[in-house]
This record gives sequence, C-alpha cells and structure tokens, in this order.
Amino acid sequence: MLKTCKITFSGQVQGVGFRPYVYGLATKFSLKGTVSNNETGVVIYVTGLKKSIKNFYQKIYQFPPPVSKIKHSEIEEVDFISFEDFKIVPSQKNGQLNLPLTPDFAICDNCKKDIENPENRRYQYPFTTCVNCGPRWAITQTFPFERNHTSIDDFPMCDECKEEYTNSINRRFHSQTNTCKTCGISLKLIDNSGKKLSVSKADVFPKIASLLSQGKIIAIKNTSGYLLCCNAQNAEVVTKLRAKKNRPKKPFAVLYPSLKFLQKELTVTEAHIKSLTSSERPINIISLKNYTGNIALNEVAPELNQLGVMLPYSGILQLLANKLEFPIVATSGNIHGSSIISENEEAIEKLREVADYFLQHNLQIMHPQDDSVVKFSYKFGQEVLFRRSRGYAPNYLNISIQSDAKIMAMGAHLKSSIAFLPNENLYVSQYLGNLDNFDVYQRFSQTSISFINIFEQQPNVVLVDKHLLYNSTQFGKELASTTHSKLVEIQHHKAHFTAILGEHNLWNEKVLGVIFDGTGYGDDAQIWGGEFFNYEKNSIQRIHHFEYFDWLLGDKMSKEPRLSLLSLALPEMEPVLTEKFSEKELKTYQYLLKNNKLKTSSVGRIFDAVASLLNISDFNSYEAEAPILLENQVEDYSVNSCTCYLKDSSIISAKEIIQNVYVDVLKGETTSHIIANFLYTLAKIIIEIAQLHHYKNVALSGGIFQNTTLVDMLLELAPKEIKLYFHKDLSPNDENISFGQMMYYLKIKN
Repeated sequence: MLKTCKITFSGQVQGVGFRPYVYGLATKFSLKGTVSNNETGVVIYVTGLKKSIKNFYQKIYQFPPPVSKIKHSEIEEVDFISFEDFKIVPSQKNGQLNLPLTPDFAICDNCKKDIENPENRRYQYPFTTCVNCGPRWAITQTFPFERNHTSIDDFPMCDECKEEYTNSINRRFHSQTNTCKTCGISLKLIDNSGKKLSVSKADVFPKIASLLSQGKIIAIKNTSGYLLCCNAQNAEVVTKLRAKKNRPKKPFAVLYPSLKFLQKELTVTEAHIKSLTSSERPINIISLKNYTGNIALNEVAPELNQLGVMLPYSGILQLLANKLEFPIVATSGNIHGSSIISENEEAIEKLREVADYFLQHNLQIMHPQDDSVVKFSYKFGQEVLFRRSRGYAPNYLNISIQSDAKIMAMGAHLKSSIAFLPNENLYVSQYLGNLDNFDVYQRFSQTSISFINIFEQQPNVVLVDKHLLYNSTQFGKELASTTHSKLVEIQHHKAHFTAILGEHNLWNEKVLGVIFDGTGYGDDAQIWGGEFFNYEKNSIQRIHHFEYFDWLLGDKMSKEPRLSLLSLALPEMEPVLTEKFSEKELKTYQYLLKNNKLKTSSVGRIFDAVASLLNISDFNSYEAEAPILLENQVEDYSVNSCTCYLKDSSIISAKEIIQNVYVDVLKGETTSHIIANFLYTLAKIIIEIAQLHHYKNVALSGGIFQNTTLVDMLLELAPKEIKLYFHKDLSPNDENISFGQMMYYLKIKN
C-alpha cells in the first residue's frame, strides 16, 4: 500500500547539491513527490511503498552530499498525496530564515578536470563550479540559497547551461552558481593606470605567469576578494611588496601550484594533506625543517622556521597554477592592517602603488573573506585554527541552542568577529580584524547590518566586552540604543572560558579554565591575561592568576617587548636595560613605574619580556611578533630535561620566571633550551594547579594557546586522569570572544 511522508532536513543543506541528490535517489527508489528549499532547510514530500521511503530516508541521512552537514532530520506520515513524478520545486519563503548559511567551497576534482580538458566546454573557464563547489557565502545577498538571491544572478544562463541545470543526470543539475564562458563572468587584465592589456582569453593566465616570472606584482581578484601575488623565489620583488604593502616583517602565505610540487619541497603529514585538499582549503603553517626549495625564505617569512602554504582553491587560482613553474606569494589584497578589498574601483584606488597589474572580473563579492589559517602541533598533530574565515564562516553547527532572545555578540577589538542568534541556529562571522583600522571598523559594522538584513531580525539583546574603549563595545552600545535592546557587558576572559566550554559542551562538568592572552579589562579594573577559573553548575569564579606586575604606557607596552622586560626586571638586570633604553627613557619610565597604579597578569607580556631578555625582539612590527619569534627559536626539546622556573605554583610570579631566565642567560644556556624551560614552566603550572584542586577537566583558551609547542608539552605532561580541552572549531585567540559572550549570556548570566 502506498504511503506519503514528509521529510525535513536542517543544517548545511542549501547550496550543497542536496535537492538534485534527493531527486536522483527518489528516482532510484521509484518514489514520486517533491523536494524544495525553505527558510528552515530542505522539505521533501514523497509517495511510495513504506519500505522504499524508509530506505530512501536512511540513505540520505547516512550518505548525504559531500559538502552537506545534517544537523536535524524528521520523517512523518501525512495524508496521502498522488504525484505524477518527482520534481524539484522552486523555494517558497513562508517565514524568516532559520537555517545555517553556506560557506564557500574549494573547487572540486571534477570541476578541476573540466577546466583542464580541451574537449570540455568549460576548458579554461575560471568560474567553473557545480553543486559540490564554488562560492556561496561570498555571493549571498539573502536566503534561501537560490540563484536569484545571489550576485551571480547578474549572469543569466545560456541555453547549454539551462540544459545542464534541468538535466537530472548532469552534475550541474540545479547548481545555483552554474555559468560558462558563453554566459558567465568575464576577466580583464589591466595595468595600474587602468589600461586594458590586449590579450586573448586563452592567453590571460600564461601572460600573468610570465609577468610574475619577470618580477611583477599582480593584484588578482579571486572569488572571495583580492590577493596580491608575486614570485616567492624572487627576493627583490618580495621585498618590494613588503615595502609597498607596509608589512615589514609579518610572514606572507605562499601558494604552491600543486600538492606534488609542495611535497617535493616540504615535509607534510597526512593531516596537512587532508587539510590542504579539503573543501575549506585553508593555509597550513608547516615546518621548514628539511626544506629543499628555492623560496626567498628570509623575505617571505623573516626569521621564521615555518611557512604558511596553500593550494589553489578556485578556478582562477587553479588556471594560474597550471601555468606556474614556481610558488607565489598570495597575500590579502590590502594595505597592511586594512580589510581585504573586493571592489574593482577600490582596488585600483588603494593598490595602484602596490601592484603593477590587476586581474579583475565583474562578479560582485558580497562578503569578502581572508583565507583561513591552521597549524598542526609538531609532536601530537593537535590542530589549532589561527584564523577562521573562508570555507568555515559564517556557520557554527556544533551546538544546539534554545532561546527566545535575538542576541548579537560584538566580540573583541583586535581579532574581531560577530556572533548572531536570530533563530535556532548560531552564526559566527568570518575574521574581521583590528578595529583600530577605519576600513576594518566599516567592514565590522557592515557585517553586523548584513546579518540583521539577511535574517530580517533585530537583536533584542546586545553583548559587548567590558572594556569601554573597545570599538566593538562602542558600536554595540549604539546598536543597543538604536534597536532598544538590552545591553550586557561580559568580562573578556570569562568569554574566552565560556567559548571553550561551549565548544565542548562541558556545562555539566566541573572544569578548570586556563585563559592566557595579552590583555583584557578585569573585574577589578586591572589588566588580566593569566587567569585560572573554576566552572561548576553554571557559575564561574576566578580562583588564581599570575601575580600582578606593572602595566606601562597602555598599548605601547604590547608594541615594545622591552617595556615588559623593564616592568619585570630586577635591579641586577640594569646592564641589560641600559642596552635597550636611552638614559632619558630609563629615567622617565622608571619614574612612571614608581607612581604606577595599573597592574597586569598578562602572560602575553611575560612572553614579550622573555623575548626581549633573550634579544629576540624589542619592538613588534606586527601583533604577537615576539611570541611567534620566541616559539620559532625552540628546536628539539625533551620535557625530561626541562627545568621549571617557579618553586611554588601557589604564587605564580612573573618576576621569578624572568629572574630565573636571566640566571640561565648568565650561565650561558642556549636560547632554545631557555625557551623550552619557559614553556615547560607554563605547562607545569597548569597541570600542578589542576592536580592541586583535583580537576579532571581542563579547558584552555586565549591567544597564547596558538603556541603549538606549549600545546604539545601540555599533552605530554597531562596525566591520564586529566582531560585537556583545546579549541577545535574556533581560534583560541580573540576571534572566539563573540561566541564566548553568547555562551556566557545563555549559560551563566541567565
């Protein structure tokens, strides 16, 4: 007897080929009905034999399309409906959006083959996509995810593309981003005066490869924003790019033409390969140990023993890679510190003094995104997400939230992001950047408004950091006033802690929270950054912290590691200080220290002090440069040969750590060994405090836990009875603050 069932799927199920996949399975199981997108996901009405419907449903649930992620599904029998066949029907929006947004996907192997096959009609077409790959969030105007809700709707499909779109056995059946060279997006190559080069479509990428080989800098408009590219083997042009981009030392990412090429030059693990070839396709930070290539390493990654590498993730980059015989620098298209540029006119205006040539296209990018960045720890392969952006944003799927409130969390200041809860799903924006920069602040405010417009929901609760001078806090206050929302201030490090609690759903456990970072305004009006919290039964208490030391000269302290050393130096270190400061500076700063009232527990500043004492860095040219260079100096180490620089973990004295580092310097210990001892000290303190207070669960957050050597040491030192929790879906740095604010409000504040 025939039955009719209604089947619904929610999660990452739009823009992933879900409907054409369902259509194919329905045909296979001889079922009739319809499938459509709506504001909550995918809805299927299907009529057939009960057993066939059950098998059909189980097949979808167990083996969904490759880039989909099912969060929830339901099947229920409904009144019998007689269908003539099975159809994909147009989406009908009957309410406000309540489903995850779809991130961008790297070019799939099939589309890669299409653009490399002379017999294929998409041969050398840079914007080739299918249901399994291509831009999604980058081109989204509104939802549900249909072509007419994206900027690609500006390019009506030709007859051949329409035939593919309506052909149920074609890979591009109902592919919303379907275009070809006849009807699609067009490229043009211009010089920095705006003059178009006379070059055929077939010769564009060979021409760019030739220009790169000649030492030119090319601004390439990719599908998520501009990239500035040059030959990574050419020291002179990399130096030139640094000067023009105003980025003196921060490392550049390198795009390798292929995995095979990359493997010839770098030692990569299976985890690296899986990440580099995934649909997210992030930059991977990989050790340069045993490096055998010709990259101008000192210019590309100054003073570092690691390199950020990636593989082509769009048709544009793949077609260029096919013509390259060398790796290229591929860094964000901006002046250092600003937002990534996506508009053609803005690119010419702001980058004409940087780039020699521009490769442009006429697809509008709605949500520009930087490339995401990950690193795997050397010993244990622990994955650490350094930057969450293209390929990951704007979904956060690993959570279930029930709340009647419409909540927007404004995050932090330096590594800003926004979290929004307008419905049953949580959305965490891509990395946005440092809000001191006006361009970044504009992108931050635009993203906030974009979320509100897409979901057609105004927040009624706005969450901000307790630091009154953060631009995110100021914007949040204005937004709360405009929308008549409840405004809630949340302490920075408690937000870090609840972020890691939320990621691992530890709400029913007793947990030690260890939050190590640079700065955060504390509940006692001091600058926190080395904190230990207890979480139990929806309550958080600060139970321990690094002993306070003097905070000096505001933001200047984080930019000059020598100031952290001055704050922590003992009298016997006077000879070291006189080498780093003029007589006038020392006199002035020491006077300020005598009258200083503002204190800090910042572990980030202790890293700075150690880096200065070891003559690694006295001035930072980019955020966290000193800690990065510090870890970079650690060579092979053994925790069994490490020494702890603290006698007693009940008093965690930064001055005692610095004093013992100085003793080792005078003894002539190697820099590498001293740094290993320092990191070992931090790891040992954490384990000792956990054992002292009988914690079985330790959750770690804050930018310091991007130090993968420290992460490895913790994993090595932790006894079996202690479970360590690191971030897995979010970065440990301030990008997670918006998510943590959301978790704090939902689980602690209420």
